[in-house]
Amino acid sequence: MTIRIYHNPACGTSRNTLALIRNSGEEPEIIEYLQHPPTRDTLIGLIGSAGLAVREAIRQKGTPYAELGLDNPQLSDDLLFDAMLAHPVLINRPFVVTPKGVRLCRPSELVLDILPNPQQGPFTKEDGEVVIDAEGRRAATS
Repeated sequence: MTIRIYHNPACGTSRNTLALIRNSGEEPEIIEYLQHPPTRDTLIGLIGSAGLAVREAIRQKGTPYAELGLDNPQLSDDLLFDAMLAHPVLINRPFVVTPKGVRLCRPSELVLDILPNPQQGPFTKEDGEVVIDAEGRRAATS
């Protein structure tokens, strides 16, 4: 099985996650989910396999979340899925699928837990945060 990332190239977290995958020596299948949204079954599978509740997989910032009234706790999961499929920007990102599992990689270094191969060298996020040091070890988080 190949590694798959549901990616938004405009998102720094998504770009960092993709770079960490590549730093492990893998070239993933990249699905730009805003242009190619997942099917309902795929979205349900991603969220379930990541061990998340539907609400944990909804992006609020920079989306029509509030305008659509999605903060109403009475809304069913089916209605939340309907909204995410109608407005893919509501799908939080990036989801990554590997042979070792599925994660919503926020923060991006969560991908390290499911990559089949270790990092091939040091890695620093776009914001300057060191994730993998020069010795190939995961840097301590503050």
